[in-house]
Amino acid sequence: MANWFTRYFRESYEELRKVSWPSRKDTVRDTLIVIGVSLVVAAFLGLIDLGLSTGLQKLVLR
Repeated sequence: MANWFTRYFRESYEELRKVSWPSRKDTVRDTLIVIGVSLVVAAFLGLIDLGLSTGLQKLVLR
């Protein structure tokens, strides 16, 4: 049982050493892009929700 367990972690470690990790600058840039796009999508969906709820209220209260 311990043999497959140690082999798994040894092989995983060897694979992780082959990974080309992004630089700190790239990581920060990509993170800011994700946050920015998330904010834009949230604002867009919020405006759609506001418009639909206002339209529905006007339709129901008519």
